[in-house]
Amino acid sequence: MFGIKLNHTSMLRYAALFTYLCVGVPLVSTWADQRLSMLQRPNMALLIWAVCYVLFGVIYWLLTRNFGSRRFWPLKVLGLAIMILASIVIGWVSHSGLPAMLMVVIAVVLPLLLPIWMGVVLIVLQNLGMVVMFSLFPEYQHSIGPALLQSSLYLGISALAFVVALVASQQAEERERQRQLNSELRATRALLAESSRIAERMRISRELHDLVGHHLTALSLNLEVASHLAQPPAADHVRKAQGTAKQLLADVREVVSELRQDAELDLTHALRSLIEGVPSLNVHLKMPPRFAVEDPQRAQVLLRCVQEVLTNTVRHAHASNLWLHIERTADGGLRLDARDDGRGAPQLEQEGNGLTGMRERLAEVGGRLDIPRPQARGFHLSAWFPLEPEVGLPGVSARPETPGVA
Repeated sequence: MFGIKLNHTSMLRYAALFTYLCVGVPLVSTWADQRLSMLQRPNMALLIWAVCYVLFGVIYWLLTRNFGSRRFWPLKVLGLAIMILASIVIGWVSHSGLPAMLMVVIAVVLPLLLPIWMGVVLIVLQNLGMVVMFSLFPEYQHSIGPALLQSSLYLGISALAFVVALVASQQAEERERQRQLNSELRATRALLAESSRIAERMRISRELHDLVGHHLTALSLNLEVASHLAQPPAADHVRKAQGTAKQLLADVREVVSELRQDAELDLTHALRSLIEGVPSLNVHLKMPPRFAVEDPQRAQVLLRCVQEVLTNTVRHAHASNLWLHIERTADGGLRLDARDDGRGAPQLEQEGNGLTGMRERLAEVGGRLDIPRPQARGFHLSAWFPLEPEVGLPGVSARPETPGVA
């Protein structure tokens, strides 16, 4: 209702943000001034406290804008290290356990930003930093035992938050993988049903041609001979029967030709099955009312390209809308235009496995993939391939001509 996409990962993001805001309550009350006065901190301490708190929140918001993506992890590690340092400075200035709450916020987002082993290392390091901070407190300077005890209590809370976020992240990934498999299964089932329909039409056309057509031809020849041997008035009836046989043979030939001509795979249902149920993404599909492709290999390439566009948009684009336009071109090809309203691709980065695989699939059928750069807002790509196989392409052979009807 407010334009917020509420799924498991976004709920974790906003729950951690709420925790962060609660930690800032002392700054907007008299508690911070009273605390610093009791500790005899200089006036600059309150400013340091506020700057570190704001810095923590800004970095947190930037890091979680594209939640779930594992790209640019060195920058993310740097941002998390700054957040840990800022929280420790807040704890040292305020002489309190406030950094423990901030580190719980960090623990919540770690499984969604970094690999598991890196998240565990950062949790251990941030709690070691808290041990150092507690050891600087006057009451803990004589023995490190209380500092270790205090830090271990907060470590347990951070570990709990980390595991909860990890489980939620894995469940979200499994649900998305299951949704993709289900949509792919529905599209494949529609493609198989369409292939079965075409195979059945071809079988019927062959039966009509080989059996009915053969017998009608034989009947027409026999009636031709009979028309020369019969005497009136039987000869008139024989000629009428001969004309009827010829007309019936022409009708059978026409039906066989129509059955053979309608041998294209209707991809309308398969494409719509792919785009159904995509989480937190409005997919706008524009294509002809009945969209069909004759070559099964090209039909499979188109479905896989659409599927890869959907996957990349959900995982990386952080978009709300995706526009897909499929059309036949004047040069006898097929074009897929995809555009979203996500964060774009401002820099020329190395393409991932998905786009590389799309280029390879298109190259196998003589097609190409065009991605304009840079793209400051939204991501756009255009895929094209010829509808007719070309001799000489690797893995592609010329389609044999459909035999005519005798």
